[in-house]
Amino acid sequence: MSLDPVSLQVMANALRAVAEEMEAALVRSAFSPNIKERRDCSTALFDAGGRMVVQSASIPVHLGAMPEAVEAVRTRGAVPGEVWVVNDPYRGGTHLPDLTMISPIALGGEDAPAAYAVTRAHHADVGGMAPGSMPAGSRELLQEGLVIPPVRLVRGGEPVTDVLDLLLANTRTPGEREGDLRAQLAAHRLAERRLEEVS
Repeated sequence: MSLDPVSLQVMANALRAVAEEMEAALVRSAFSPNIKERRDCSTALFDAGGRMVVQSASIPVHLGAMPEAVEAVRTRGAVPGEVWVVNDPYRGGTHLPDLTMISPIALGGEDAPAAYAVTRAHHADVGGMAPGSMPAGSRELLQEGLVIPPVRLVRGGEPVTDVLDLLLANTRTPGEREGDLRAQLAAHRLAERRLEEVS
């Protein structure tokens, strides 16, 4: 399929607007100052093959590691209606407080993913030996906090409560963590709606 230059620019700007609106929604609805005030978060859209298409103007180190996180979720057989969470630095994470959510999105009544919406946000605490999950004296990864391999946080449009309970049980600020996780989920729901409108 080929697009004329004008149509290509219209589509590129429409997709960029989706990524930027995702970031705005995440920042507005987050609970913690890390995301709400420092804007330590990033959003992007990937195509069905796991290639980044557009990104918000955000944290470059987040965006550089996102393709590996998307690939880690794709290899696990992610399907539309799911949202996955990962922070494992060996599977596309950066450091443990940066929780990445990835949701496959189907368009036009198809079953297979046509795109992936991705958010990464720096959460204020994910456990470990010190508040903030970035202890200066740590000598191994587990001292920094909970390591999350790619796991489903939402399946069939419904939260996987066992996974959410596990995440919240491993933080010193569960209310704030839940609020920030829900802010990320809201950005993903927005991406689904906007991509359907664009397609």
